[in-house]
Amino acid sequence: MKKKCTLTTLLGTAALALLGHTASQAQTYQQVWADEFTNGISSSWQFENGGGGWGNNEKEYYQPANATVVNGQLQITAKKQSVGGMPYTSARMKTQGLKEITYGRIEARIKRPIGQGLWPAFWMLGANINSVGWPKCGELDIMEYVNTDPKVYGTAHWDNNGQADYGNSITTTDDYHVYSIEWTPTYVRWFMDGTKYHELNITNNTGGTEEFQRPFFMLLNLAVAGNWPGQTVDESKLPATMYVDYVRVYQLTNAPAASSVTLQAESANVNSGMQVETTTDTGGGQDMGYIDANDYLVFNNINFPTSGTYTLEYRVASPSGGTVSSDLNAGSIQLGNTTIPATGGWQNWTTVSRTVTVNAGTYNFGVFAQTGGYNLNWVRITKVATASASAATASRMTAAPSATATPLSAQSLSLYPNPATDQMHLATEAELTGSHYQILDATGQVKSQGTIGSGGLDVSGLRAGPYTLLLVTPEQKRVTRSFSKH
Repeated sequence: MKKKCTLTTLLGTAALALLGHTASQAQTYQQVWADEFTNGISSSWQFENGGGGWGNNEKEYYQPANATVVNGQLQITAKKQSVGGMPYTSARMKTQGLKEITYGRIEARIKRPIGQGLWPAFWMLGANINSVGWPKCGELDIMEYVNTDPKVYGTAHWDNNGQADYGNSITTTDDYHVYSIEWTPTYVRWFMDGTKYHELNITNNTGGTEEFQRPFFMLLNLAVAGNWPGQTVDESKLPATMYVDYVRVYQLTNAPAASSVTLQAESANVNSGMQVETTTDTGGGQDMGYIDANDYLVFNNINFPTSGTYTLEYRVASPSGGTVSSDLNAGSIQLGNTTIPATGGWQNWTTVSRTVTVNAGTYNFGVFAQTGGYNLNWVRITKVATASASAATASRMTAAPSATATPLSAQSLSLYPNPATDQMHLATEAELTGSHYQILDATGQVKSQGTIGSGGLDVSGLRAGPYTLLLVTPEQKRVTRSFSKH
């Protein structure tokens, strides 16, 4: 969507040759998130506001008023209306900071508007765009139309010593269609109504595609005019509406582990206390310096595709040594400490590591400075053992044991009713009273937490779906149970 250039630029090994449109190969996916727009727009979306062209010389002013839900469908409407110095209005919404995704099938059922100057899109941007800019953040356009062209376009944009673009199209009809991508550590594939029409090879960052091994967020918008559709607008087609029936996100239940995922420290979604600086480490770029005790980084939506053993590697430099730790979901799952040796200088780099066990799921991955006095360039997560992730694992993710927690017996906790409605009760042993609890959704995000009392748990605020209850007693014993909410 952003700064559209040539749509069919082929970058050698970055692209897999297409031998025609093919049907989607059968794979087992488990839905992990959706907005069906049944009762309005979910809290996972936020609106962008303003005009100014948005990097594409567009002519609309984006405002929330142009997005409404009618009869269970999102309607984004472009109007001839002067606001903020722009001759048209429309809406642009995104899940940045609220729902970010690494790998999976991302799809939406959409009916597009038709008319000269109209540019509807369903697309994704790298979650680190605020720190690295575009195109270094990467972009995946799942669906784009322009003007009256009967083709839908699927395109990838990234940085490979400058802007790189690779796209393809498929002819369609003026009706509802399901637009989707299937994204793994080795490829991105584009589909319309289950028919594949485009594929990009990203194995081992082929063609400089490392951008596509990181979290992305979703966007929906309807632009008016711009560099791609041109500046002529057929105002007889206004108001024009883009209809969205649903947006859904799935993850493979049998996904192979990525051989390695590297998280650049300066690209973290959250940075508390650390400062970006230039590094002389191999590959150049930037590192995080001026680290003090209790500083931390958070990388949102990091996918551990199968349950098993992983190696965490930290690229560090330190005159005198220190200690770093990692955790998942704001500390609810501790991954332990790693000692950093004295390397002889702030830019004398070494790699330290530890082995951890993590259950399949998507987590917010935190890096915590137990002590200060070192620089951090990157963290690498590598799968070192093979384990299958069943559908039950993907949909009812159980938190991995922490370094200090001792599991309770299987009889220690039962939940009823299950599925729950508004209130869920606990039949617990006396040792569980006063325990801290967290309720995690299917993506590993904490949706509720508190202390266990005698009145059960209020789950009325949860959306329908699968959840995991995690309890940790004052003695650091732990127990998890899966349940679902009607």
